[in-house]
Amino acid sequence: MNNGKFSVSTNQHMHLVDITSEVQKKVTAAGITNGICYLFNPHTTAGLTINEGADPDVRTDLVNGLKEIVPLQYPFKHMEGNSPSHIMSSLMGASLTIMISNNRLQLGTWQTIYFCEFDGPRSRSVHWRLLTTD
Repeated sequence: MNNGKFSVSTNQHMHLVDITSEVQKKVTAAGITNGICYLFNPHTTAGLTINEGADPDVRTDLVNGLKEIVPLQYPFKHMEGNSPSHIMSSLMGASLTIMISNNRLQLGTWQTIYFCEFDGPRSRSVHWRLLTTD
């Protein structure tokens, strides 16, 4: 099967979780030599992004930068009180497309796939689909 979903547990209100190895496991198990990996996040207060994974401070900086861009104390009208999380989710996006070559995700040397939690802690899921281009 070349599609499914996997769980992501978050333990902080806002943070980025490295899901690269989980996604690579799906690619390896499928045995796809050349293709495309689609990832989709079905949550309105979380996102997906690719960014530097070598320095853990980048994760912290991304979250703190988003907190500067999106005011946490603005008088939003949404009754649940998590409007900043919805806005941050929209800024990150709900999906990613990654090329596969030689059964490997084609990420740059420093790139990591992150699940972006903005309204945790929660139990989340990421949907994935792999397509071959051979």
